[in-house]
Amino acid sequence: MTMSDPIADMLTRIRNANTAKHDTVDVPSSKMKLAIADILVKEGYIKKYDVVEDGAFQTIRITLKYGKDKNEKIITGIKRISKPGLRVYANKEELPRVLGGLGTAIISTNQGVITDKEARSLNIGGEVLAFVW
Repeated sequence: MTMSDPIADMLTRIRNANTAKHDTVDVPSSKMKLAIADILVKEGYIKKYDVVEDGAFQTIRITLKYGKDKNEKIITGIKRISKPGLRVYANKEELPRVLGGLGTAIISTNQGVITDKEARSLNIGGEVLAFVW
């Protein structure tokens, strides 16, 4: 199976693991995915991530985060916006707000992968990779 959209694959793995209440989920590593994992930690959606060396490959092991009991999910939704077949770009005036600012949009900019809030403060736009809420 060839992977046409590794980021969508990562988000789907996180979504599935979260639904199944797993503690960790493994995702094949890439610079882009590490940047996304970094944002998920900073924004408080996941506990942490570790890069696991698996022979020649690197895997990102993401530790999911739940509320007081495991029935309370921190990530209620995670959605791929820009797809390989249909890229979605937003200039600085059109940056999306997820759930009226309660969620986070992950934007790939020339300053790296950042949140919609950071993009607003830097006054730049970019490719809208995903929404998390």
